[in-house]
Amino acid sequence: MLSLTRSHARDFAPEIRVNAVAPGHVETDMTSDRTPEELAAIPVDRYGRPEDIAEAVAYLRDATFVTGETLNVNGGERMG
Repeated sequence: MLSLTRSHARDFAPEIRVNAVAPGHVETDMTSDRTPEELAAIPVDRYGRPEDIAEAVAYLRDATFVTGETLNVNGGERMG
């Protein structure tokens, strides 16, 4: 997905910007069985909310000089 995002950004520029969002654990029915150890791995000390992902998408929508990027929205869980 990362390579596809970058290659499409190159192919479709400047008319179309292509970016990706890589969400971490989001608080939903599917994450209700997560363990305290899994939560401890997230530096912001909470699971994401759907609104957190929506805010990231809105940022990319408005950031007209950003293309070919993958925005990790995971509370710092996968830094590095």
